[in-house]
Amino acid sequence: MKRTIKKVAVVGSGIMGSGIACHFANIGLEVLLLDIVPNALTEIEEKKGLTLESKVVRNRVVNDHLANALKSNPSPIYSQKFASRITTGNTTDDMSKIATCDWIIEVVVERLDIKKLVFEQIDKFRKPGTLVTSNTSGIPIKFMSEGRSDDFQAHFCGTHFFNPARYLKLFEIIPGPKTSQEVLDFLFEYGSKFLGKTSVIAKDTPAFIGNRIGIFGIQSLFHQVKEMGLTIEEVDKLTGPVIGRPKSATFRTVDVVGLDTLVHVANGIYDNCPNDEAHDLFKLPDFINKMMENKWLGSKTGQGFYKKEGKDILSLDLDTLEYRAAKKASFATLELTKTIEKPIDRFKVLVKGKDKAGDFYRKNFSAMFAYCSNRVPEITDEFYKIDDAMKAGFGWENGPFEIWDAIGVEKAIAMMEAEGYKPATWVTDMLISGNKSFYSVKNGKTCFYNISSKAQEEKPGQDAFIILDNIRESHKVWGNSDASVIDLGDGILNLEFHSKMNTIGGGVLTAINKAIDLAEKDCKGLVIGNQGTNFSVGANIGMIFMMAVEQEYDELNMAIKMFQDTMMRVRYSSIPVIVAPHGMTLGGGCEMSMHADRVVAAAETYIGLVEFGVGVIPGGGGSKEMAVRASDLFRKNDVELNVLQENFLTIGMAKVATSAYEAFDLGILQKGKDIVVVNKDRQIAVAKQVALQMADQGYTQPVRRTDIKVLGKQALGMFLVGTNQMVAGKYISEHDLKIANKLAYVMAGGDLSEPTLVSEQYLLDIEREAFLSLCTERKTLERIQFMLTKGKPLRN
Repeated sequence: MKRTIKKVAVVGSGIMGSGIACHFANIGLEVLLLDIVPNALTEIEEKKGLTLESKVVRNRVVNDHLANALKSNPSPIYSQKFASRITTGNTTDDMSKIATCDWIIEVVVERLDIKKLVFEQIDKFRKPGTLVTSNTSGIPIKFMSEGRSDDFQAHFCGTHFFNPARYLKLFEIIPGPKTSQEVLDFLFEYGSKFLGKTSVIAKDTPAFIGNRIGIFGIQSLFHQVKEMGLTIEEVDKLTGPVIGRPKSATFRTVDVVGLDTLVHVANGIYDNCPNDEAHDLFKLPDFINKMMENKWLGSKTGQGFYKKEGKDILSLDLDTLEYRAAKKASFATLELTKTIEKPIDRFKVLVKGKDKAGDFYRKNFSAMFAYCSNRVPEITDEFYKIDDAMKAGFGWENGPFEIWDAIGVEKAIAMMEAEGYKPATWVTDMLISGNKSFYSVKNGKTCFYNISSKAQEEKPGQDAFIILDNIRESHKVWGNSDASVIDLGDGILNLEFHSKMNTIGGGVLTAINKAIDLAEKDCKGLVIGNQGTNFSVGANIGMIFMMAVEQEYDELNMAIKMFQDTMMRVRYSSIPVIVAPHGMTLGGGCEMSMHADRVVAAAETYIGLVEFGVGVIPGGGGSKEMAVRASDLFRKNDVELNVLQENFLTIGMAKVATSAYEAFDLGILQKGKDIVVVNKDRQIAVAKQVALQMADQGYTQPVRRTDIKVLGKQALGMFLVGTNQMVAGKYISEHDLKIANKLAYVMAGGDLSEPTLVSEQYLLDIEREAFLSLCTERKTLERIQFMLTKGKPLRN
């Protein structure tokens, strides 16, 4: 029987329940969200004369929770329009409606007695074969389904989403005693393919995989910070981006998540894992108990390890438990890694450090490696699931066993022994069997050491993925210092950037032209995509700044023309060019996407034309393109100025979509043409398939356009009146006015006396002229310099 999910019920609408409901709405499903009926009226309800029987009162809890979720930042939903897919109700009046649902997810308070009552109700109303899962983060799954029907138990398991459900990719699936294999297989694939998650099957052990290892890591640091005399700033410096972890590192992360949440899980492990060799480590240090007593729980209570006072961020001194001014942390060992771009390549250097940082890393990684190796087979039979869980649930760029490999398995064991730790027996058995690493790559696929067969075997679930790291060296057909062209097979090439932050300068533009040359000569199509943190933060503004300061305007004109010509080459090549943006896709990265034959965007794409922030207009075809797209939307008898004005404001306000779906609303992505992929890991593979499909359907090189309707003085006059009013109202500065009027001139097609049909090249020429004239302005150079040095826009 083929199982399909059309409608989902979520029972429990707190932060987690509402977040899960929003994410199912994100992927297009109908969602029923239920919560309890309140037992008393609020003051406002009493004043309105409402009673406990009023529907608005009975659904108050669920409606308030969902409304709060939808207002939160970052948003749990790709587009506010998607909230209409969620219907709310209460567990007293509306439980019977779950009979129409294909999957019911319980997300109520973490108390077994309450969960069992909910499951009793669910069992009464669900239709046979319906999936029922619990989002518990620690209660044993085996206890939850006791006493339920056989069909319920066969279709029941744990599905642990991490908060926030939209952004964190880990999806732990925990079988119950009687869960059918069909259910586990289905949920594994559904999590990856439809929810965009990293699905991991976990054993029914306390805290499962992610939290067992993650809480060990944090508790380990809680003890280490006192032993080594480190400050919380020093620990956050050592455990943040330098080792491929989020900027919030350790203590800021605890503040965001909530100290009480962490303490709840740590206590659960301490109480339920008496035989854990690190049992004492899960005992809370005195300073944590004191913080709990004081209700210093983090962001939710206004103070935790950090506290904001006015504009100042204060830090907690763990010895005195008093707040003080934050201290800057610096270590000689970290300075040695500044030139090493990838975190995975830094670990060898970090563990050799001669200062306190080196001591910290040796102790920290030794403890982590030993602990993780000892959790196999207790929490999972395959060690790679620990790496998957830590990367997807905690935002680590590399999992513990990948880091161990990077240091060298044998070298790391020597380091561990020096620190008083030893690995599990299976690790030494692995070395004896001739396997010197946990992972290897064969035929472009990631392989792992299988403990039972004592051989490297292909990691399952990779068929839908293309991992560029695995094929870069063996499939590279051309490259320079900023980019590589890789053969994806089946006649499709991939162009991958690896300039700093994937900025677009001369090297990347050369690579785009070369990749198109190669594809036009011998291949069917080209994908422009990478698997870095961000697709591209835009043009290399440092290069623009240097040329402008040196007043090398001819060279700058040539550089901008090369950018424009390259974008037009992307559009008018004889093969389909697919651009695959993800993460930050700003300025030039956005312009490149807008010139593709098709865009295959990751759902988490933050895309926009942000050039106003550095005092210029989009100069790589972006201003032209917004005028072209407005022209294509003009309809007979419509007010054409309205469409053009929307696109003008998108650039003028430097709007950035906070998801790929929002990019459709901004006119940056195009409905019916561009597509969205929820699982970023599948993006390059999907883009390849789109390129193949377009080629196989008979792709024809487009004809350059000369039919773009511009409105001339009619539009220019309206824009100038609007921008002058903005200055008069002190909404924008005089320099903003200058930039806005240049943009208005380009998008109106100049000061033509009447609406006229023009070519793309005409618009590109006036766009480039406007861009160059702004580069001669002192205030533009101040903005560019401020962005280069401070990393944020200047209003001047």
